[in-house]
Amino acid sequence: MQAQRPVPVLMLTARDDETDMLVGLGVGADDYMTKPFSMRELAARVHVLLRRVERATQAATAPRGATLRLGDLEIDHAQRRVRVQAEDVHLTPTEFDLLVCLAGTPRAVLSREQLLAEVWDWADASGTRTVDSHIKALRRKIGAERIRTVHGVGYALETPAQS
Repeated sequence: MQAQRPVPVLMLTARDDETDMLVGLGVGADDYMTKPFSMRELAARVHVLLRRVERATQAATAPRGATLRLGDLEIDHAQRRVRVQAEDVHLTPTEFDLLVCLAGTPRAVLSREQLLAEVWDWADASGTRTVDSHIKALRRKIGAERIRTVHGVGYALETPAQS
């Protein structure tokens, strides 16, 4: 029996209010586009979503090391699972990739541009609120205190103090 690939969800809508976007991303959309948009941008975003699914599939089937543990936060790359205080946390594929990116260099501040390039494969997307929206959803799921905002710069994943 062949494993099923995750299906990326791109919301195309005329609703451009930030609240609508946050709700859309919060219920599981991987990306959110509002009208009007160009066909080139739509094609580029679909391409990025499909590339991300391919990477997730490869990551799930490739042998990986042990689960990454940062205090009571556990990230299992092979199974693409996250646990907080031994409880499973449901993350969208984008939220998982964002958390893995931040966890790759705990406490280091990553700019929005770095996160857009690494997680979304967007080379030139300054000014977008996509990162902020996904960070907000991730904070709600794993705990707001785990992700530090550095105003005007970006975000960092906080880890427990070393003793």
